Amino acid sequence: MAKRNLRGLQASLPNGSAVADFNNYQDAVSYVERIIMGDFPVSSIAIVGSNLSSVERIRTKISYGKIALNGAMMGVWLGLLAFIIFGTVPGATPEDPAQPLFNLGSAILVGAGLGMLFQVIRFSLSKTKRGFASTSQIVATKYEVLVPSELVSQANSAYQKGGEEQA
Repeated sequence: MAKRNLRGLQASLPNGSAVADFNNYQDAVSYVERIIMGDFPVSSIAIVGSNLSSVERIRTKISYGKIALNGAMMGVWLGLLAFIIFGTVPGATPEDPAQPLFNLGSAILVGAGLGMLFQVIRFSLSKTKRGFASTSQIVATKYEVLVPSELVSQANSAYQKGGEEQA
């Protein structure tokens, strides 16, 4: 029995014939949208990527200075939040206005200092200390649009019909 994912679909490669193949995903999506406009049954279409590669793109260099600055910026917000929540005590009488427990500047400075300290410590203790930040994604070199073998001619006519509607 095939495994099922959260949506109840089978977690296996779809069967069928390739009606088109593309070098990038957006072209495959455009093709699928065009045959859908030509009234092709949506549940019969699959886009299959092959020759998968993991691509990691380097975004920025990381240093203790950047870590400290980011921590300070986060700490400023936490200090501001602490001032808003705990910064004033309501007065005992209507004539007695609310009295500040501490001022806004000290809340922001203490927050920035604590945020900086915690971020530098966290970075120092991390096991995967790298000098850069990156994002990774899985990319295919080829994308095929698959439909059931008995619906190939219907997919081709839907592609033609979808192009007429688009024009």
